[in-house]
Amino acid sequence: MPDSKVDLPQGTLDLLILKALSLGSMHGWAISQRIQQVSRDTLQIPQGSLYPALHRLERKGWIRASWGESENKRRAKYYELTRAGKARLSAESHDWARLTAAVALVLKMDA
Repeated sequence: MPDSKVDLPQGTLDLLILKALSLGSMHGWAISQRIQQVSRDTLQIPQGSLYPALHRLERKGWIRASWGESENKRRAKYYELTRAGKARLSAESHDWARLTAAVALVLKMDA
């Protein structure tokens, strides 16, 4: 049986995190679970990729973090989009749509 996991192209994880956070504030584990759930288990984000990406997005000012309590009563860092993050998500979404449409055209070309 073929592997159902897909490797993400460079930069795609940032877009997915921004999109997940557009739904509201979430802690890291919830972000990865949401992406996995919506992608029907195709995209599984390892912690070793997720947390460096969250820190990078925070440094860029696209998300901000604050401490809160998780559903299981544990202390957790919650992330949310900033205004700059919303603008970046819009731009990145537009660029992604253009890129995937162009790749689809090339893949459909006749030999």
